Amino acid sequence: MAPREVDEYILPTERRVLRVRQHWTVLLSPMTQTAFVLGLLFFLDSKVPISSVHTIIWYVALATVFRLTVFVLEWWIERIVITDKRVMQAKGIITHKLAMMPLSKVTDLTFERTLSGRMFGYGTMVVESAGQIQGLNRIDYMPRPDEVYEALTELIFGDKKQTRSYMSYAQTRPGRRV
Repeated sequence: MAPREVDEYILPTERRVLRVRQHWTVLLSPMTQTAFVLGLLFFLDSKVPISSVHTIIWYVALATVFRLTVFVLEWWIERIVITDKRVMQAKGIITHKLAMMPLSKVTDLTFERTLSGRMFGYGTMVVESAGQIQGLNRIDYMPRPDEVYEALTELIFGDKKQTRSYMSYAQTRPGRRV
């Protein structure tokens, strides 16, 4: 059974502002590890003349590729959704997990970008609430973190009727006055 789409958790009174998945660079480490292991296995396969070792090497290579496939599927399924009322992160292939934090509980929003994050276009968002750890407090490898930070700041600390996201939403709905 496929995981539920994260949009199914949005209430009728909520408006989706942003929906993204983690930046693709989160896959660089598993892809590098897979390439290294496969290179090592192919090297061993060319040097060892025993056929039973070839079979073992083939199964280890298959397991390595399967491991990478699982990482890619997890990345593909994971979604980060920001509505006008909360931030949600849905993930998991077999066990589906939905972490959520209401925007009304947010007291601090921290935005971090490393050198590689600036080069590739990702960052980390740390969302804090008053006196308690929520189910969602840190989002790593957030794509377009400048836009996300600005949208969240407007939603949390600004006048909801004056945010750019509200204005663009109102303009797409004919007959609505802003």
